Amino acid sequence: MTGLTEKDNAQKKRLPGRPKKTVSRSDFLMVRLTPTERVLIEGWAKKAGLRSSEWFRRAAKSAKVFPRFTVEETGWFRMLAGLANNLNQLTHLAHVAGLFSLALKCQALLKQIEELLSKISHDR
Repeated sequence: MTGLTEKDNAQKKRLPGRPKKTVSRSDFLMVRLTPTERVLIEGWAKKAGLRSSEWFRRAAKSAKVFPRFTVEETGWFRMLAGLANNLNQLTHLAHVAGLFSLALKCQALLKQIEELLSKISHDR
């Protein structure tokens, strides 16, 4: 005698069908790809031994997204564009009035441009 009751037998019986997943994937995200992008993704997934959808999920979880530019950096780029405009105007004036008369102005402007570029490169 094993001593099993009817209740124990009922608990041991398997339920019919596939077991329920702990996390159900019920949402869809449609992504348009070029044929080249699709081939690349399928190739990477195959190398990893995954289906394309699983590779895509894992890649999305581990992806690092960086903001393009901060407000401060955008201001620096605008200032740099303004300085470039000033430099073009000075170059035009140098052709008209002569190079030596504008040498000091150009040197000061170039110094400002170098300072801005060094700020931009150090912050990245």
